[in-house]
Amino acid sequence: MMGEEPRSLLIVEDDQAFARTLQRSFERRGYQVAVCRNLAEVAAHLEGASPEYAVVDLKLSGESGLECVKLLATHDEEMRVVVLTGFASIATAVEAIKLGACHYLAKPANSDDIEAAFERQQGDTSVSLTERPTSLKNLEWERIHEMLVETDFNISETARRLGMHRRTLARKLEKRRVN
Repeated sequence: MMGEEPRSLLIVEDDQAFARTLQRSFERRGYQVAVCRNLAEVAAHLEGASPEYAVVDLKLSGESGLECVKLLATHDEEMRVVVLTGFASIATAVEAIKLGACHYLAKPANSDDIEAAFERQQGDTSVSLTERPTSLKNLEWERIHEMLVETDFNISETARRLGMHRRTLARKLEKRRVN
């Protein structure tokens, strides 16, 4: 009897250390893993491969991971794509799902979290609804993040659109590291 074909996984992550850690972890679980650092590498990889699964970082060195999600979904709408981000925002989670991701996880996410997300076919109605109103800081952070995504992570343009000094925005971003 022949062995099972290994599951194929594409990791799209520009943080090489994190990508290596994920790669080793998934290889131990029996996945055949490829790593790409940007959209150009993903496009080149898809010319000769069609992975079943993908893990995409939302922010890729000046590029939006949402563009990558769109590219992957266009290539194969059956591909199970999980988006990882250092800052969880409702707006980007919704966009990631609309563009074809099956789930959205905030970093730090480990391979157990990611593998569980691949298997989720639908939402969970048992998730408790928050009773607490969103804090002003969180609302501000979500608005900053929405604008960052709209401007493709251009800090100067984001600051201009928010009516904020560029240095003020830079300080706020330093306080909440954007990965």
